[in-house]
Amino acid sequence: MTGAFPEIVAAAADLPDDTALDGELVVWENDQLAFERLQQRRHRRAGAAAQAAAQWPAHFVAFDLLRLGADRTGQPYRERRKALEELFTGQQLPPPWTLCPATTDPQQAAEWLQWSSVGMEGLVFKLLDQNYVPGWRGWRKYRSRHSTEAVIGAVTGTLATPTTALLGRFNAAGQLQYVGRTAVLNAAARQSLARELQPGRPGHPWTGWTFSVGWGARQELHVQLVEAIIVAEGAFDVSLDASGRWRQPVRLMRVRTDLAPSEIPPFGEES
Repeated sequence: MTGAFPEIVAAAADLPDDTALDGELVVWENDQLAFERLQQRRHRRAGAAAQAAAQWPAHFVAFDLLRLGADRTGQPYRERRKALEELFTGQQLPPPWTLCPATTDPQQAAEWLQWSSVGMEGLVFKLLDQNYVPGWRGWRKYRSRHSTEAVIGAVTGTLATPTTALLGRFNAAGQLQYVGRTAVLNAAARQSLARELQPGRPGHPWTGWTFSVGWGARQELHVQLVEAIIVAEGAFDVSLDASGRWRQPVRLMRVRTDLAPSEIPPFGEES
């Protein structure tokens, strides 16, 4: 990705020789994380990359130090973190270098979970005495999740044995907009949903629509349209794309036979 992010390459001059950081590239737009912009930038090169860097500049959020004149991966995380902080203060690293915040205070961590409004997905936990082992996930991720309702407009699999459900919400004009897809349903959820599903009739709001197998994927998903009368409650994380869709699969919690489609939150609202 070197050619796609010229501003990061140029900023590498601020780092000491023989430095390796573990981190993540992010792009901000309208005071929110813009994952779609980051994805778009990955494929640009030369003049197009320079133009994108000016329009949607990237930041490198560093959360671990792997080398600084020597290999640091054998050190415990508390030592690597201390050295990382000293690197930022000693070199007075300017943007696009950004030091990922860290804490051992549970109250502080709880407050960070409130950053979901800007697109923060949650927290990562690392053991203070743990070495860095390449190719192995030595940490745990905690995603911020909320529960809310949406209308089921289609399913994968069959109506008798649905595999996943495609979810929608009505916009201000009364049109059903696609907002996301569930994770693979467990046996109980399949049975519960199959009892309620009805095949979509002519004029279904998603007639002629195509859906991809995943966020940003090109492969088309094969779906069965169903009558948009079933409300489902799901647990979703806070990462939305620019279209207001959930980027991560939704975990179906239950079918809400007590709610009508008109009672769910409108399209564009998180809860």
